[in-house]
Amino acid sequence: MNELLRTNDVDRGPLRLAVGFGATVAMWAIGYVAMMRPGLIAGEILFGTMFVVLAFGGYVGGRCAAKAGRTTGARAGAVVGLVSASANLLIVGSLFGSAADRDLASELVLWVGGLYGASVLCGVIGGAIGGSASRWQPRIPATSLFGVITSVAIFLLLITGGLVTGLEAGLAVPDWPNTFGHNMLLYPISQMKGGVYYEHAHRLYGMLVGLSSLALLVLVARLEGGRLVRTLAAVGFAMVVVQGLLGALRVTGHFTLSQDPSQLAPSVALAVLHGVFGQMVFALYCLIAVLCGRRWKGESKYASFDPSRGRRSSSILVVVLLLQLISGALYRHYQIPVLDGPPSYPKWAMHLHVTGAVITFIFTLFVGLRTMGVPKSLRPLPQLGHGILMLVGLQVALGIASLVLVIVRKSPEIPIAEVVFTSLHQVTGALLLATSVMIAAWWRRVTVSVGEPARGD
Repeated sequence: MNELLRTNDVDRGPLRLAVGFGATVAMWAIGYVAMMRPGLIAGEILFGTMFVVLAFGGYVGGRCAAKAGRTTGARAGAVVGLVSASANLLIVGSLFGSAADRDLASELVLWVGGLYGASVLCGVIGGAIGGSASRWQPRIPATSLFGVITSVAIFLLLITGGLVTGLEAGLAVPDWPNTFGHNMLLYPISQMKGGVYYEHAHRLYGMLVGLSSLALLVLVARLEGGRLVRTLAAVGFAMVVVQGLLGALRVTGHFTLSQDPSQLAPSVALAVLHGVFGQMVFALYCLIAVLCGRRWKGESKYASFDPSRGRRSSSILVVVLLLQLISGALYRHYQIPVLDGPPSYPKWAMHLHVTGAVITFIFTLFVGLRTMGVPKSLRPLPQLGHGILMLVGLQVALGIASLVLVIVRKSPEIPIAEVVFTSLHQVTGALLLATSVMIAAWWRRVTVSVGEPARGD
């Protein structure tokens, strides 16, 4: 227990960093919905909710402070607010980017000062309340928590990317890294409308993911001693950078700052690669969160049976799901525009995806049942097996609904139901891939009990 408490004391600084980033990710999700213009009253409620989320982050920081007391809690909450404000610098430029006829330096001081002041104030209020309550002993290492938060940020990035594809807004912004000639971080919020908003917001989410993955890399290098997790954190950051470049080249075709359509060559092939690669990045960061967790670092999982079959089948499932995601991306991106009607989808891609869906469903069912059937002592394998069975059932239902909505569409206007179901189908596929990766990893933690004969499963 003393060793655990000492570890927690060391981790409190990184823990506040993770909580601050977590609050920021939640605020961005709420702000994304608010910018969809749900109405004046709903927009105001969502705007107020962002401050509540930040205050709750300060509250968590205060409850996890080393000592009880409002002052100690307020200090912890202030750190959470500072972290959140620093991350939110990515979007504050859009608030004064259109101030061409005003003093930009004054605008900068006003907005940045207001951002830090409001964020710290919310954090301090929440931290003071949390500091006066009983202590929370952190049960999850800061690196694992930050891995979860980064995974959530990537998942939200996948959602925004799915909406961009579903709304056919992938080329709404013709240039990169600029946005209509503006610095990406200074593009005026007043001009983020229609497809431009969805495409530009997706880019900003990419910046948040890049910052989160960089911070996680630093935390892992500082706090984790395992070579594998350090290597994966470095690989993950490199993959995030590559993913950003793939998204850029999908729009421009080559590195250029030009907005001239004659000098741009948007690539459908890179759109497919960009979509699938993003889901691979998500799965990797889910794995990193697992490897940093206390349960993974505990004792090996012992069983009285040979786990080799489970290892093989779970590894094959990862490949099968990845191939199915590729076929889905081919079907979705290789649509053929029609002037006065809905786009036409290639039949070869549809047949490939539907056939792959049947194979994938059967194999996922097989692996899920095998994993769910292992003894409860091999946690979390049974839970993951149950989870992947629920996900594959949901995925089949979403796939059928998406296919029907695409087929019955008769006009060039995109029905909101089609956007919702196709986007949900895409991100559920990402969840399936990530779950299969975690199942494959946990099967490798299972070893045969010493002194007991191994048997087939």
